Amino acid sequence: MFRRKNLVNGIGLVIMLALPLAANAANEPFLTTVASRVLIYALVAASLDLILGFGAMVSFGHAAFFGIGAYVVGILTHHSVEASAIAFLPGDWTGTTSALIQWPLAILTAGLFALIIGAMCLRTTGVYFIMITLAFAQMLYYFMISLPTYGGQDGLNLWERSTLPFLDLYDDTQFYYVTLTLLLAFMFLARRIVGSRFGMVLRGCKQNETRMKALGFPVYRYKLAAFVFAGMGAGLAGALAANHTEFVGPGLMHWTRSGEIMVMVILGGMGTIFGPVLGAATLLMMEETLSGFTEHWMVFLGPFLVFVVLFARRGLYGWLVGRKVDDD
Repeated sequence: MFRRKNLVNGIGLVIMLALPLAANAANEPFLTTVASRVLIYALVAASLDLILGFGAMVSFGHAAFFGIGAYVVGILTHHSVEASAIAFLPGDWTGTTSALIQWPLAILTAGLFALIIGAMCLRTTGVYFIMITLAFAQMLYYFMISLPTYGGQDGLNLWERSTLPFLDLYDDTQFYYVTLTLLLAFMFLARRIVGSRFGMVLRGCKQNETRMKALGFPVYRYKLAAFVFAGMGAGLAGALAANHTEFVGPGLMHWTRSGEIMVMVILGGMGTIFGPVLGAATLLMMEETLSGFTEHWMVFLGPFLVFVVLFARRGLYGWLVGRKVDDD
């Protein structure tokens, strides 16, 4: 199983590395743009998998952190282009388009909101946790709608992408490889976390939280730390999504977006780290392909998801590996 698992991971990595080159060789550069979108959603799905697949925290508000990361980039770019001061910050800072400032701020802001929201939500369990995370996401969604300065319900157009030294993020191939690098870095960190003592405690909470408390582990703090790290990963994905579409809108925070991200995790395989990447690719490619034939493409998604849940209990990734697999 170990060799087969490495083979699957290796093939996936080669495909991701070679895709832009193959797209350019086939004179289909649009495929690179589509693949960048897949990588962005793979990143946010992998961040959700950390708390859903390993910590059994079913969050229907994960898209809130995705939207926060996008809005941080959008707001900073908006004020930089308009040369106007950011009203809710002290001083006369007019924003920036530097990715070295925007992206860390997106990560930290999403992490701060995850800390505040998680500190309250994690005092509940089960369906109450699900409903409270959904409620917080909807509150943020309606809050952004109520801000006409940043487009309200219509969203906010970005007139410039973030800037990185020695790189041109307007070039689809360069943007793709930057996104791929960040995705692989997050997956590496997530894998190290899952394989550490911290990850063992997190998985222990999934199996029997009461027993972990009886053993003396501060379960609440472990779960909150995982929740914050997952929120930071989603914030980074949001920053990349803002650059990819050059647009941010409150729809990024809606609970239905959280549902889509959860479907990606379930399709690919919960608790596998690599599964959400496959799940994101499957869902988005189904949308890209089937939407060309019918606007009701989700009619086909439903039976396919039921089939995966019934016959591939560990998702598509677990099915490819062949047996129950955990990233340890």
